[in-house]
Amino acid sequence: MPSRRSAQNSSHPALWLCAIATAALTACGGGQDSPAASVAIASTAASAPVVFKLAAPDAAAAVEGATVQAQPTFHAAPVILDEPTDTDPADPGASARQVPHRQQIPSALAGLSTQRLSLDSLLSEQRSRALASGGRATPQATASAVTTYTPAQIRAAYGMPALLAAGATLTAAQAASLGAGQTIYIVNAKHNPNVAAELAAFNAKFGLPTCATKPISPAIALPLAAASASACEFSQVYATPAGGLTATAPAYDSGWATEIALDVQWAHATAPLARVILIEAVDASLTSLVGAIKLANAMGPGVVSMSFGAAEGTYTASYDSTFTAARMTYLAATGDSGMSVSWPSVSPSVVAVGGTTLTYTGTGARSEVAWSGTGGGVSAYTALPSYQTAAVPGFTGYARRTVADVAFNADSSTGQYVAVMTPGSTAVNWMSVGGTSLSTPQWAGLIAVANAQRALAAKLPLGAPHAMLYGQIGAVPGNYAAGFADVTSGRHGTCTLCVAKAGYDELTGLGTPNVSSLLTQLSGLSAAVTAPVAPSVTAATVTGQPGVALTFNVAVSSTNAVIYALTGAPSGMSISTAGVISWTSPVAGTYNVTVKATDTKTGLSGQAVVTVNIVKAGPVISYSPMTGVAGKALTGSFSITDATASPTSIAITGVPAGMGFSISGLTVTAKWGSPVTGNYTLKVTVGDSAGMSSSVSIPVTITAK
Repeated sequence: MPSRRSAQNSSHPALWLCAIATAALTACGGGQDSPAASVAIASTAASAPVVFKLAAPDAAAAVEGATVQAQPTFHAAPVILDEPTDTDPADPGASARQVPHRQQIPSALAGLSTQRLSLDSLLSEQRSRALASGGRATPQATASAVTTYTPAQIRAAYGMPALLAAGATLTAAQAASLGAGQTIYIVNAKHNPNVAAELAAFNAKFGLPTCATKPISPAIALPLAAASASACEFSQVYATPAGGLTATAPAYDSGWATEIALDVQWAHATAPLARVILIEAVDASLTSLVGAIKLANAMGPGVVSMSFGAAEGTYTASYDSTFTAARMTYLAATGDSGMSVSWPSVSPSVVAVGGTTLTYTGTGARSEVAWSGTGGGVSAYTALPSYQTAAVPGFTGYARRTVADVAFNADSSTGQYVAVMTPGSTAVNWMSVGGTSLSTPQWAGLIAVANAQRALAAKLPLGAPHAMLYGQIGAVPGNYAAGFADVTSGRHGTCTLCVAKAGYDELTGLGTPNVSSLLTQLSGLSAAVTAPVAPSVTAATVTGQPGVALTFNVAVSSTNAVIYALTGAPSGMSISTAGVISWTSPVAGTYNVTVKATDTKTGLSGQAVVTVNIVKAGPVISYSPMTGVAGKALTGSFSITDATASPTSIAITGVPAGMGFSISGLTVTAKWGSPVTGNYTLKVTVGDSAGMSSSVSIPVTITAK
């Protein structure tokens, strides 16, 4: 964690020391503190004061920016995937109707770390382990597998508009729903020489619109001309640390190249007609990455996607002004190492994107839990921004800026296809990649689509969307329920706040997007305020017996999850979080219990009275009709049970001549040695010690020989 420390020499009041610690900057994840550099001071004269001029905050930040290095920390499953099927090129939505691909991870690679696992590293591991095994085939692991989603499946799961077939004529509204006329800036470090070819392979395999590669000269005047209103354009440029353009490509790095492929392909998959400009920083230093962001600002309005981060520190505020350019939206990954707070996602002007684990089968609704690796937490340095308020459900107890703001699928075990090539090769390999590195460019694509729809309605771009996300959507019950899927389970650490819950939480923020409704709200095309509906509780009457455990469900209809409360309940009665009322030892009487259900998202509640009657039930007589043949001995029986008392008397009437009875415990046996043809009815009455009685009529049928 970058820090600035000062120490005062006790023997020299005028002596101040300043040591700047080196921090680790990690793509998509929190870094670790590095030891502060030691500073040795020697005075030339014991009595003479030694005075050092302290570095100003900006100068200190410059030193940090030059020394801090970034590392990509996407996650990739340790398996080369089977080539995806060719169903989508002819019908871009075909795979959306299929279950996602599931593939076993080879047992030899099952323990390989998924963090920063590039194609080069994976292929190298495969070769080395094959040599170690002497070329012998190794069995596949039976319990380790990865699920991988296509663009069409992700679009269907989150409610994005379906893609049209290649060559289809689009209306202006359809083009806007695909991000036409907007620009997405992908900021990364180092160089991927194959990025255009990888994107082309990705598009061809999944039936996505092609992107014309458009060079941008370092001598071009900025800002750029507007993006195409009808087609995708892709450009790859190189930034100087000062924020300018250069013709010199950075050095290749396999990790950053995988990150670049991931970001470009999935930003395009989310906003297929948006212009995508990849800005590669000369190296992974903080200074160079900030220079790349400044270049994006100079190029003109758009959305900046940043799949990298550094452990926050006192330095972070020094760079907040980088994220304040007009008509620009900035998004950053919260990290892939569990509970942590990282820069730039912690900046109050950046949308912090967390991650989930997605389940979607091709039909029905998606389900999600918070991904255990997602970053997020409460900042130690950045003040609480005005948009994060208690008006948002769940946002209580947070004293400073808290991340995440939003979330999307990020778990590499429920990853998404990425096409990757090695330098000098034209062969395409398919990997299943995840991380908040994956969720960030997809949210960037959604913002680009919202801006395209706003432009169609003659509205300005969103710019910083926090006030709208938290205020107009998150704090308005109907808007929140429509625009976001609240992720309420999963955890990323052991702390009190490290668990997903109803409403806002640090793992997934407001939740994941219900894209259709959220875009309607972000685009400003409709207020989209729907009247929230209170939960409906159904009144009921329930009967039980004294001393016999009673359990029953409360019938509740609600749009969202609810919490329950009982009023007027007798001692010992309780209700579970699932709405199950239990009473282990009921006491005789009648009880009118009010059941209240409160919507966890809207705060609205409904209630109804459940009447519980606990009565003595009396004896229960169990029997079967008796049938026999004339002259042939007949045997039959009935039994008695009594849950609340002991049977004390048995009376039997209608007994035919010659029939006798014996009793063993609570079972009565009837015997008739020589039955006579006819129909008879035995009326049995049993009384118990509680003064209760029960009667049954037992038919006896005797047929002729």
